[in-house]
Amino acid sequence: MSGVLPMKIGNLKQLVELDVSSNVLDGEVPGSLGNCDGLTVPRMQGNLFHGYIPQPIRSLKSIEELDLSNNSFYGEIPKFLEAFRYLKMLNLSYNHLEDQLPTQGVFRNVSATFVAGNDKLCGGMPEFELHKCVSRNSKSRGVVQKLKLTAAILFGLLGVTLVITFLYLCWLKQKRNEPISSCLDDSSLNLSYGTLLKVTDGFSSTNLIGAGTFRSVYKGLQHGALKSFKAKCEALKCIKHINLPKLLTACLGIDYKGDEFKALVYEFMVNGSLQEWLHPNPAPNDVDGNLKKLSLVQRVNISIDVASALDYLHNQCDSPIIHCDLKPSNVLLDADMVGHVGDFGLTKVVLEPMPDTRANMSSAGLRGTIGYAAIEMFTGLSPTSDIFRDNLNLHNFVDEALPERAMEITDPVLLHERESYNSSLDSLDERNHIFQECLETIYSIGLACSVEEARRRMSIDKVAAQLHSMRKKLFAASLPARMRHG
Repeated sequence: MSGVLPMKIGNLKQLVELDVSSNVLDGEVPGSLGNCDGLTVPRMQGNLFHGYIPQPIRSLKSIEELDLSNNSFYGEIPKFLEAFRYLKMLNLSYNHLEDQLPTQGVFRNVSATFVAGNDKLCGGMPEFELHKCVSRNSKSRGVVQKLKLTAAILFGLLGVTLVITFLYLCWLKQKRNEPISSCLDDSSLNLSYGTLLKVTDGFSSTNLIGAGTFRSVYKGLQHGALKSFKAKCEALKCIKHINLPKLLTACLGIDYKGDEFKALVYEFMVNGSLQEWLHPNPAPNDVDGNLKKLSLVQRVNISIDVASALDYLHNQCDSPIIHCDLKPSNVLLDADMVGHVGDFGLTKVVLEPMPDTRANMSSAGLRGTIGYAAIEMFTGLSPTSDIFRDNLNLHNFVDEALPERAMEITDPVLLHERESYNSSLDSLDERNHIFQECLETIYSIGLACSVEEARRRMSIDKVAAQLHSMRKKLFAASLPARMRHG
């Protein structure tokens, strides 16, 4: 869901539980929420809410669990939360909250209060390991000292203004002999070829993240053929989504050899691509065999991230956008292992409205990768594996195995995870059943997404809905029986 939480939610006087988590809701939480007298469990994590935590919530004395994590709330944590006597779990992680953390009520229970990712919080119980708060008097003295220092610097700069102006005029005269580079659109950054050459250490191979047919990637920098570059700019200039990489700026100019230079500058994704996690290569000095591994829940979460991005591209943009090259190497993972669909070099923009985009796009007319990624994520098998010969491909391989041999074709990493996970569970048969049921659902979705005839493929909004439903079932199964049954 997107948009704002409506004010009319305050009319739900007898509302007991509110769960709008993991959507793209934005704006401020309406103060009318304080009218929901019976509300005990508000879950609003994983959205784009911002503003102060609303004061009217103080009237909700019966709250037992409050989750506002992974949003953009700012300001101080309201003191009234200390007085909520029934509050057993409070999650305010990964916002922009600041100042002193309260120490009474739920805030005394370190195992029930979560505030990680709020770098400006201070104080609180020692177990939170936050830095000490600075008194207001100390802050005032610090501000005065900064003002004095700033004034001294400004007066000092006045003495060299004429020199700087003179040097600038000299530089303008020589500018014709130097490479020219300009940025596209009204980006907040202004990067030249020389700057990019410097920050990539001369486009050193040590900074090379990956290479494709038309482009190479150097820790967030991507350049390639002019046609591919224009396609990327066209596709990316108006699209913004939490599961798409953030485009910082773009450069189009001349390098020091006189050749055309084109680059897109993205926010760097510290965990690399999904390809590196599905098919990891051991380091030469890794004697313990420690490789990157993804759990079943992580793979499901990344699948939902990808589906959400594609749903946005297909159904929420002014003109539908077809990615055409969806594969693990084009799914990037940030510090929180959130998936971002990247590389729009082979993008198709549907300029004229069509009743069914899928029915008008055939695999034969598209370059790039056929949609095997959804299956590859859970089998661990690449579509180019040596086992796929003659008429056998990844789609047919999975289709022939379902449903009886679903476990046989599953990535051994997931099977090992299930064995260690089940050892601590109270109902082994039930967990095995749910584990297998989830895999069968995932494989069925993957098959529906990779059918050769485009009009028979499942629409991406239905894919996202089924994945969300399956994840809820998986999470419910992971809870101990005493929690699920009260």
